[in-house]
Amino acid sequence: MPNAQNTEMLANIKADLEGAKAMWVVDYRGLTVKEIQNLRRQIREAGATMKVYKNTIMHIALAELDAPNLDEILAGPSAFVIAEEDPVASAKAIKTFAAGNENLVIKGGMMDGAYVDAEQVKAIASLPSREELIAKLLGTINNPLVQTVRVLNAPMEAFARTVAAIAEKAA
Repeated sequence: MPNAQNTEMLANIKADLEGAKAMWVVDYRGLTVKEIQNLRRQIREAGATMKVYKNTIMHIALAELDAPNLDEILAGPSAFVIAEEDPVASAKAIKTFAAGNENLVIKGGMMDGAYVDAEQVKAIASLPSREELIAKLLGTINNPLVQTVRVLNAPMEAFARTVAAIAEKAA
């Protein structure tokens, strides 16, 4: 018979994972309380939350939600970074923090219902943000239009420069 605390934790995990776009699993052994607070703040700024749950309860929740099996990374102390918004931003926050602190180890996670290993999480973290991608797309769309306007304006600009040169010469 499961106890009330574990049943409540299972319900909390399921609620957290319902709207999540990604979940990253990290090992936080060796981090001080201040470092963990700093990590949580950076993750929160990236639009995600970091929570610590029991691995066995997480395994049960993933099975009940038909999510990928993460048993190979659910060993030892695990913290779960749940990204409700932009998964790339939360992965960047973790990767940036791990670069400055060797005690934080990225284990892997899941994104869009698929298992993601540690190297894939790092690759996702190196992607441009959503805003950068939109800006690049708009630039790509806008560039041919700007070039067309410049080509169409070139004869008029040349004519204006010629008239200005003649007027200057006459004066």
